[in-house]
Amino acid sequence: MSRTLIIAEHGGGRLNPATAKCVSCAADIGHPVDIAVFAETAADIAAEAAALTGVDKVLTIEDADFGQPLAAMIAPEAAAMAGDYSHVLGPSTTYGKDLMPRIAALLDVNQVSDIMQVTGSHRFQRPIYAGNAIVDVEAPEGAPVVATVRTASYAAAGNGGSAAVESRAAGAERPQHSRYLDLKSEGGDRPDLQTASRVVSGGRALGSADNFELVYRLADKLGAAVGASRAAVDAEYVANDLQVGQTGKIIAPDLYMAFGISGAIQHVTGIKDAGTIVAVNKDAEAPIFEIADIGLVGDLFQVIPELEAALDDG
Repeated sequence: MSRTLIIAEHGGGRLNPATAKCVSCAADIGHPVDIAVFAETAADIAAEAAALTGVDKVLTIEDADFGQPLAAMIAPEAAAMAGDYSHVLGPSTTYGKDLMPRIAALLDVNQVSDIMQVTGSHRFQRPIYAGNAIVDVEAPEGAPVVATVRTASYAAAGNGGSAAVESRAAGAERPQHSRYLDLKSEGGDRPDLQTASRVVSGGRALGSADNFELVYRLADKLGAAVGASRAAVDAEYVANDLQVGQTGKIIAPDLYMAFGISGAIQHVTGIKDAGTIVAVNKDAEAPIFEIADIGLVGDLFQVIPELEAALDDG
């Protein structure tokens, strides 16, 4: 029987919203959907996964090696499970882009990347050329389809499910050459950049890492994640895990606020699926105003404090 397996992404004991978006993609494929949770302690994460609408079963695979999301450790176990499934999906996030190619390699199949639409059980659409063209991709039948889901293209599945939760023992041989050392994230305790409903981003116009604190403060007042243009990352104002764009993270928040970002095509590729785009730039001819829903020609060093004051008054 054809079934779809989703490899859950999670962190801090919580299911990442990217997993719920994979469920929406899997629903379009039309097969029963299972979710695999690899963790040291999986109960709470599995409960969240089981509540997603459209999920048939949640499989928990607990082991000390899964205490941190090391793709080298998880991939052999996921590949061992894949024989029971026609499709294996993961999110097109940093996690998924690390894990899913390893699973595909172990299964000796080609990976399908960045699914944005399902047109058949083995036919998909994905963007190419920075999103300027859409290509049809057909995976061969008779072998598992291993794919990443472009989370910016899907809404998260709702919470109306009551899937069964089953425990499975880990048994695949895992490599000994990889071990977890440390995780450093520029975003801190703020919402995850790739799944946040609100994102505040800054560009090179901020002028320094110290000035980027303006973006952090506004984001905290809005309960938003923080992003940055490649120019800001290259100038070392922030770490590269905050980069938004073609060579960074593709996001689709309900609200995207861009301060001092000109709007190069590489950046626009990462935000064009956002619900509302707000742009503030001193240059009235900045390309970002062509896609912005709300644009303000102004000095960000004046606009951001004024916004903060308005939020405090409100």
